[in-house]
Amino acid sequence: MTKRDFYEVLGVNKTASDEELKKAYRKQAIKYHPDKNPDNHEAEDKFKEANEAYEVLSDKAKRARYDQYGHAGVGGAAGGGGYSGNVEDIFGDIFNRSGGGEGFNPFESFFGGGRQGGSQRRVHKGSDVRIKVSLKLHEIANGVEKKLKMNKFITCDVCDGNGAEDRNSITGCPECHGSGQVKKVSNTFLGQMMTTATCTRCNGDGQIVTNKCKKCQGDGRIKSDEVVTVNIPAGVSAEMQLSVSGRGNVAIRRGVPGDLIVQIAEEAHESLERIGNDVAFNLNLGITDAALGTTVQVPTIDGKAQINIPAGTQPGKILKLKGKGIADLNNGLKGDELIYVNVHIPTSLSSEERNILEKLRESPNFKPQETKNSKTIFEKMKGIFS
Repeated sequence: MTKRDFYEVLGVNKTASDEELKKAYRKQAIKYHPDKNPDNHEAEDKFKEANEAYEVLSDKAKRARYDQYGHAGVGGAAGGGGYSGNVEDIFGDIFNRSGGGEGFNPFESFFGGGRQGGSQRRVHKGSDVRIKVSLKLHEIANGVEKKLKMNKFITCDVCDGNGAEDRNSITGCPECHGSGQVKKVSNTFLGQMMTTATCTRCNGDGQIVTNKCKKCQGDGRIKSDEVVTVNIPAGVSAEMQLSVSGRGNVAIRRGVPGDLIVQIAEEAHESLERIGNDVAFNLNLGITDAALGTTVQVPTIDGKAQINIPAGTQPGKILKLKGKGIADLNNGLKGDELIYVNVHIPTSLSSEERNILEKLRESPNFKPQETKNSKTIFEKMKGIFS
């Protein structure tokens, strides 16, 4: 099979620096490593390909020969999945920092080199649980603690998660001797190559349960209702997702539990509308109240507030209640309540009301006055809410 260009394999150009090569290789190594892709031969091949490419390109002399002569220039140098000291170092660096722990180098588990005696038993991962939570406006504004009841996998209370009826029912796997993996030496045209694979007898656990727990059938977990308390911060918005680590489904046989994913939904308020961190309210005033001024009560997120309406308030006027909005998710500062004034024009009048208005029609104060450079209501609103 024709080999791909090494630069193409790592996804870099021919002028890539050593650091760029290293970053590209890390990305490929983590993505295609056999420990993360068990029994995936395509991923295994891509892992070997990336390893071979980096082994050549990270060595200045080999890279120079490769740039001049191509694969022919490094014919026996890259051992089709063998490794150099540089490659092993980079793998140790990648996986120690990504949660493998001190001394963990999965590069060795794949190629069979380096330290001996380390266990690479499979750690099962529980699946995530997703739940949608609908919040009222005052809960969004101030934050809230929610107790969420859900049906999910929890640890079996009989066997405490080990899947066995009793302690004597757990033995080390005789096939992999507790490591969870078996090694195999293959003869290739490049020489012998050692690989590791998940032990099929214990499924990578390193242990065998001879007498399974009757309640959980050996899984170490059961389906049951559980109440989880979640603190939802102020300022969340619809469709936002919060992740609660380790509160999802428990994994089989004491593995790593999944996460709880909380998706936020907003309940509509009867009179307020959210606009970012601000809230808006439509206030309907009569003509006389708008002309003479008055005092009115308006709803707020946390109750009611009294505001003064100045005499001569015009339709479209926007009044502001400072700090009566929603707390910002990042800095905790609260938005405002914006009160949009509508002036009610009656559609039917009594004869007495009509006579009064006919008299007022002739008053100069009730005649419209021209204004220069006036903005439309839409422009005003755009300036307020943008």
